[in-house]
Amino acid sequence: MVKHIKENKAIWLTVAFLVVNVALLTQEVLWGWALPAVLAIALIAIYKYDWLIAFCVFATPLSFNFEELDLGGVGFFFPTEPIFFGLLILALMQTIVRSPVSASFAKHHVSLVILFGLFWMGVCTYASTMPIVSLKYFIARLWFVVVLFFLTGQIFKQHKKIEVFLWLYMGPLCLVVLHSIYNLSTDSFTDMAAHWASQPFFKDHTSYGAVLAMYIPAAIILALRPSRSILIKALKITVAVILFAGVIFSYTRAAWVSLVGALGVYVILKLKIKFSVVATGIVMVLGLYFIYQDQILESLEKNEKESSEELVDHVESISNISSDASNLERINRWNSALRMFYKKPIFGFGPGTYMFQYAPFQRADEKTIISTNFGEVGNAHSEYLGPLSEGGFMGMLSFVALLIVILRLGLNLYYRLDPGVTRDIVMALLLGLITYFIHGVLNNYLDTDKASVPFWTFIAALVAIDLWHSKNNKEEETAG
Repeated sequence: MVKHIKENKAIWLTVAFLVVNVALLTQEVLWGWALPAVLAIALIAIYKYDWLIAFCVFATPLSFNFEELDLGGVGFFFPTEPIFFGLLILALMQTIVRSPVSASFAKHHVSLVILFGLFWMGVCTYASTMPIVSLKYFIARLWFVVVLFFLTGQIFKQHKKIEVFLWLYMGPLCLVVLHSIYNLSTDSFTDMAAHWASQPFFKDHTSYGAVLAMYIPAAIILALRPSRSILIKALKITVAVILFAGVIFSYTRAAWVSLVGALGVYVILKLKIKFSVVATGIVMVLGLYFIYQDQILESLEKNEKESSEELVDHVESISNISSDASNLERINRWNSALRMFYKKPIFGFGPGTYMFQYAPFQRADEKTIISTNFGEVGNAHSEYLGPLSEGGFMGMLSFVALLIVILRLGLNLYYRLDPGVTRDIVMALLLGLITYFIHGVLNNYLDTDKASVPFWTFIAALVAIDLWHSKNNKEEETAG
């Protein structure tokens, strides 16, 4: 009997599975049928976690939030975030035996800055005014950083995987762009239609535009590189054109501004201007702003162009702080964040709490027609002021420090590498990150998978190139 079972174990396992599920169905338990899929995912996570991460990168542009489906307020992105959470647990369990992250990667100066940011977020979670909210936010940040930065960084020991991961995201993103443009065409390409055109994949046009801007440099740079065939070359150019059309018709002014900023960094790279000179220039510009801020604000208040479907008016409305409701509401959120910081300058109110706490810090004369006293319409609209209000001065400093080390690393890598595919990829990654650091002045999306996937994987790729692909890159300079 035992021998018979061993010889026909597949049949017996199938029978056992059916019996168990019939028993569960009699008790109105339906999840049993998902067990094979769950077991398969668990096995892949243990033995081939890079496959799961690659799948998540591919699925992210097409993921959707369960909260939008009215399923009892369950707020997570499917299918990506459950997998990220599972990989986080697996990574933490593996760390007990042997760390899945190489020592050189973990000790890299960029990694140390990121770890400090996580450490401080953990401290502020403990001191939070809303501990449960902050704990959920902290865990979400953990799974993004651990999976997309630390684990993905190990995948990038293989040089070719970096470009593969870029295409894994850009392919499905093109489908979202085509979906969005089709929706826009049904409403005469108005700017109001842009607010919902990218749904259900992106909540609004601003996050959609931010992600598109991050991939525009990579799409253009890879399209301009030599290819093995005319067909591949044409496909790359098509992707670049689709993404560029997407960012134009996203009507996202912050995305357009970020691309202009990336163009400025491109000029810096081509002129090989040293990081110290760039840093000095940034400090001087900030200094001039604070010296002449009254005159600058007075000039901006004279601009009465409001956002519209006319591209020229839409661009000119970027600096309108006299009548444009979107810009005025952003200023209201920023001022509220600053007042929250003044109230709790050391630990802040706690990660993820801004939307629930900022209402009392609004001033009547700063409210707009879209202001609210309830936490249902967004956050601080800034990757800098959000952490300032939620994590105190050190919260903001950790993000600024990340910007500085990334800019320094990217510039140094580009200047150190020989001309070729690796240097081109470094430029694409750095310019993509620059778009987000600029966009982060006006919006913040690192609590979503859409922006977190490119942000953390781009940084992981730069660190991997610095550690493993920048010493002698001659043999890697082949056509893509």
